[in-house]
Amino acid sequence: MKARILAVVGGLLPGMPVLAEAAEAGAIQDPAAGWDHLWNEVLIDLTVMGGVFAALAVWWLIKYKATSPTQIGRGPKLSRAQTWSWALVPAFVFMADDFFLAAKGWTLWNIYRTVPENAMEVKVTGMMWNWQFEYENGVTTQFYPLEEGEAKGDGLVVPVGRPVVLRMTSLDVVHSFGLTDYRVKEDLMPGRITYIWFYPKEVKESVVTCTEYCGMKHSYMYAPVKAVSATDFDSWMNKKKQGGA
Repeated sequence: MKARILAVVGGLLPGMPVLAEAAEAGAIQDPAAGWDHLWNEVLIDLTVMGGVFAALAVWWLIKYKATSPTQIGRGPKLSRAQTWSWALVPAFVFMADDFFLAAKGWTLWNIYRTVPENAMEVKVTGMMWNWQFEYENGVTTQFYPLEEGEAKGDGLVVPVGRPVVLRMTSLDVVHSFGLTDYRVKEDLMPGRITYIWFYPKEVKESVVTCTEYCGMKHSYMYAPVKAVSATDFDSWMNKKKQGGA
């Protein structure tokens, strides 16, 4: 049923057919890849429009340059049709471009808010000033930055090849879970559960940091996010169950 709805909407919004096809095939759409693609399109769009306006500005400066201090410039006389055309045609062109990018942004937003069915769930609790991660089997990890660059704790450890959904809340003030490498960010608020999901596709270590000022030790509120192989994740989880470091 969901795939049918996406297929219908796909005829209305650019980029939605891709999402509909992925839903039909059961494929996982990586939000980070979609974000990078859309950002590149925005940069190309801004570069092209900026280049056109810059070229016009230079051309007009040269063409209409005053040849003497006493010269007075006069604008061309336009008919009513020409006036409306110069006003409306560029407006429609730029608005069409804006609506196109907005539609693709809405498509990407739907991907961000649609959690894959096989996602591993981790509960995240933000507090002054660290993160706590609780897995589905009850295993809990934290990360404590200490003085002089030292720290203790595991942070967030996830297996490669499986999407991860984070159900998040805060114990005290508003925090913001910012995971730059995976292009995700979401606020944590007391008394409310928010969520994000990401898709670790390769073995790597990244960092999550609080992107909302939360108090005196705000800069301490970061933690490693380790994407490891499924075998290494199972081994690590078994050690945690047995009370190992």
